[in-house]
Amino acid sequence: MTTSDAWSVRMADTVLARWASLPAAWNHEYGVLFKALLDVWRRTGDERYYEYVKRNVDAVIDADGAIAGNELEHFSLDHLNSGRLLFPLLERTEDVRYRVAIATLREQYRRHPRNGAGGFWHNGAMPRQMLLDGTYMGAPFYAECGCAENDLAAIDDALRQIFLLAEHNRDAGTGLFFQGWDETRTQSWANPRTGCSGSFWGRATGWYAMAMADLLEIVPAGHARRAELASVFKSLLEALACVQDRASGLWWNVLDQGGREGNYLEASASLMFLYAFARGIGLGMLAEPRFRAVLDKGFDGALQFLLRE
Repeated sequence: MTTSDAWSVRMADTVLARWASLPAAWNHEYGVLFKALLDVWRRTGDERYYEYVKRNVDAVIDADGAIAGNELEHFSLDHLNSGRLLFPLLERTEDVRYRVAIATLREQYRRHPRNGAGGFWHNGAMPRQMLLDGTYMGAPFYAECGCAENDLAAIDDALRQIFLLAEHNRDAGTGLFFQGWDETRTQSWANPRTGCSGSFWGRATGWYAMAMADLLEIVPAGHARRAELASVFKSLLEALACVQDRASGLWWNVLDQGGREGNYLEASASLMFLYAFARGIGLGMLAEPRFRAVLDKGFDGALQFLLRE
């Protein structure tokens, strides 16, 4: 397959063709989409993707660098994810607006409420509660800030968010992760003994897997806890390989309950997992052939069952 025929390029071109511009918004959904477009831009050198991202980001950052729709006092980890777009824009343009916006988001980490173990609340309305989702929203950008500032404590703190959930949310029997952890054990969904939620939700696990995949690219090779991060990452993907649907190559919405009435093969989770497997293989973290087999089967399943041309 040539570069122009690659699925990443075809998907990126679909975005540009269908949505000449997007509603001005600062949220994690566009952060995920625009990061993907920047990845395609770096791979192809096609300036259309960079200009599309820049135009849409500029629609929500004013002349003074203020971010429309970002309310620090909400302490939403979701609002941090799009900060990752600002570093490549700043690097290329040296526009001070992006530097101001990065500093604004960086300040949230200093003020964000935490549980007793040092974990960020998912948002200000969820006291002492951590979700797997929040690691992708907050940890990679935090680590990028740490690298840019040569602030090793910030990188350590970003990794702490991963390791706290590995300590509290991992199921010893399956190696899968529960979505939520309530330190107080008072939420209706919280196990009164562990504080964890009750099921292995595919999409939440996907955010967590992608967070670790990206952190493994961001965290410097010599960092003291990078090997520990790689171990948590690999153990999760080993667990995910065990619950891959044999017929389709995809994954179920509730990961360990394939075929149960009401459960279904979940597109977002499946693609998140394929991203994590591909990144892990590319980084040399998943060298064994069995991981490549999981990726190939899942990719074929995604093409067969999830795409409509």
